[in-house]
Amino acid sequence: MKNFNHTILTGLALLIAMVFSSCDEGFEEVNRNQNSPETVSAALLLPHIIRNASSEIVGKSWGIGNVVIQHAAKIQFTNEDRYNWGPQGNPYGIFYGTLRDVTNIINLSRDAGQNNYIGAALVMKAMMFAFMTDAYGDLPFTEATQAKSDINYPKFDRQEVIYQGILADLTQANELLGSSTETMEGDILFQGNVMKWKKLANSLRLRALMRLSKRQDPSAAMQAIVSNPTASPLISSNADNAALQHLQDVPNQHSLFTTRSGSFDEYRLSKRLEGVLKAYNDPRLFVYAQPTTNSKAGLLGDPDDYAGVPNGLADQDAVGYSPTGDPTKGGSNFISRIGMLFSCLACSPNASPIGFQTMLISYPEVQFILAEARERGFISTGDVETYYMNGIKASFDYYESRLRVANLGVIANAVQPDPAYYSQASVAFTGSPQERLEKIGTQKWLALFFSGMEGWYDWRRTGIPAITPGPAAFFDVVPTRFMYPTSVQALNGTITGKPSAGRDLM
Repeated sequence: MKNFNHTILTGLALLIAMVFSSCDEGFEEVNRNQNSPETVSAALLLPHIIRNASSEIVGKSWGIGNVVIQHAAKIQFTNEDRYNWGPQGNPYGIFYGTLRDVTNIINLSRDAGQNNYIGAALVMKAMMFAFMTDAYGDLPFTEATQAKSDINYPKFDRQEVIYQGILADLTQANELLGSSTETMEGDILFQGNVMKWKKLANSLRLRALMRLSKRQDPSAAMQAIVSNPTASPLISSNADNAALQHLQDVPNQHSLFTTRSGSFDEYRLSKRLEGVLKAYNDPRLFVYAQPTTNSKAGLLGDPDDYAGVPNGLADQDAVGYSPTGDPTKGGSNFISRIGMLFSCLACSPNASPIGFQTMLISYPEVQFILAEARERGFISTGDVETYYMNGIKASFDYYESRLRVANLGVIANAVQPDPAYYSQASVAFTGSPQERLEKIGTQKWLALFFSGMEGWYDWRRTGIPAITPGPAAFFDVVPTRFMYPTSVQALNGTITGKPSAGRDLM
């Protein structure tokens, strides 16, 4: 009986061991949530990075960029127009969160030998850091996004260090792009066109070098780029524009298109921009603004049907402002809204939501950078007047094409200027070197409408055009930086958290 019981017990033990052994096989696989993967492919991360960066850039363009550079002005809740900005949580928070995914793409793609993805990630990294340091100043850079290496409180680097890193990343990106053969799936910016990514990288290098030009001579670096277009191709037409094409629906819908019409209508044409466009007989007036409601002009009016409002008015003065000075003809019905191409769904029901693109850097901007570089003697390649005229004409061409996509053909038909536009004294490329630089800067300012914060960043370097704070502004100078987010100020006692008239590099 003992032997029998022993046999039974031994058998039971073996059976239990087998059961537990079989249960353990694949245990980790069974308990892994397939809907929450631990690693994500570069193809899934890239569109998220492009979308986040573009959305924040266009949002800042709308909220502050257009206003501070006096393309637009506010008729109510005028704090942005009076420089009462307060701490800016973004782009700081959004961009640093997005930069973690940039690091993930680089690490994943390096292991897989996918250099195109690494190159695109480095371009987006450089773009976001440039946008942030131009806004805030010093930032965590060399130690940023290294929490997995136990760096939870990264040091703040000076702008010189950040820009050195930006230029190094863009140079490396240009070298990597095209050196491997993988197709960049998930590329919602260029649909996997590696050459356009290379052109973007080198065009951003030119922008960065020009940004540094008041402190560092950019001549050798700029000349090396423009003299070797095979190795360092640049954006060479509007077809190369780094412009995110929006779709009808989320997640790639124009991020401002669903804005409430009331919120959208707080922003109107600036009297400053109105004055320049009308003085030049510039038909971009019809693109950047709408006829006033009082004019009853419909989609397109005569120049007299468009009116702006001065920047920096107090709320009570802005909401009832009269362009003619007649108090019975004041208020929102007498002030032009922002153009239909840029409007919300409720503001422009006849327009297609895919007409507007989020512009990261354009062919006109690149041509104006080259024109200034040639005029200042930074480069010896090309003709300065050709660059200048190319920039102007490309701006008109771009808006004509986008208006047609937006089903706004009646406005598109009026966008191209009369030939006499180019020969008028304020536009023709004549005069002293300083007068020619003024013309380049003014045309660049006109072309940078709704281009992120680039107009503000460039103005701080050139002072073109002259920008005067409004009568109710909180400061007697235009702010030249953002306040750091409140959380950053609390954790870093050495950070200055108020607007300053001085800059490190510009």
